[in-house]
Amino acid sequence: MPERIRVMLVDDHKLFREGLRLLLESQGQFEVVGEAGSAPEAVAVARQCRPDVIVMDIAMEGNGIVATRQLHGEMPQARVLVLTMHAGDEYFFRALEAGAMGYVLKEAAATDLVAAIQAVAHGGIFLYPSLAKRLVGDYLARVSGGEERTSYEKLTPREKETLALVAQGHTNQEIAERLSVSISTVQTHRTHIMEKLNLNRRSELINYAIRIGLLRGPASPGTPAP
Repeated sequence: MPERIRVMLVDDHKLFREGLRLLLESQGQFEVVGEAGSAPEAVAVARQCRPDVIVMDIAMEGNGIVATRQLHGEMPQARVLVLTMHAGDEYFFRALEAGAMGYVLKEAAATDLVAAIQAVAHGGIFLYPSLAKRLVGDYLARVSGGEERTSYEKLTPREKETLALVAQGHTNQEIAERLSVSISTVQTHRTHIMEKLNLNRRSELINYAIRIGLLRGPASPGTPAP
C-alpha cells in the first residue's frame, strides 16, 4: 500500500483539531503525527514529527503566518496549508508570501480539505475557489490590455523555466538540481525575473504565474492546481 501522508494540525481550538483528526484518519490515506495550539508550539512540534503537510490556522497565539514563514525556511519539505476563517486578500497574500502552498477557508467542504492536503503533499498548490476567482478577475483585466504576455516574453527561456518552478513552490536547491545549475545562478535568475516583471514578493509571482496560465487556481471546489 502507498505510504500515508503525514499531517500535523495547528489550531488553538482543541475540539476543532479533534474533529479534523477524526475526519482525516477516517480517510485511510492520512496519518496525523502531531498537533499544536499556538505558533511557537507548532514550530517545536514540527521539528520533532517532521510532517509532510502542516494544516495551519493563522489567527492564534504567536501568529500562524509567522510560524509559516519560519517553518518554510527551516523545513521547506513540510508543505504548509492554511486553514482559516479569514477570506480577505491581505491574509491570503501574506500567507503565500510566507511560504504557504495552499489556502482553504474553514467553511469549505471536507472534500475540499482532503483534496487540498493531497495537492500540497505532492508539490502542488491549492487555492480556495472564491480566492482563485479574484485572481482570475485580475487576470482578465490585465489580459485585455495584453500586459501579461508582453512582460512574459521579456524573459529568457531559462528564466521562464525558473519562474514556473518558483511558482510551483520549489526551493532554490530543488530548482538548481532540476536545471543542473548552481544555487547562486538560480538566485540570479530570480532577481532578473522580479526586475523584468516589476514584482516585489513571492505572492505576486504566484499571482502572475496563475494569470498567464503557468499555474491553475481551482475552478471549482475540490479541484487542485497542478
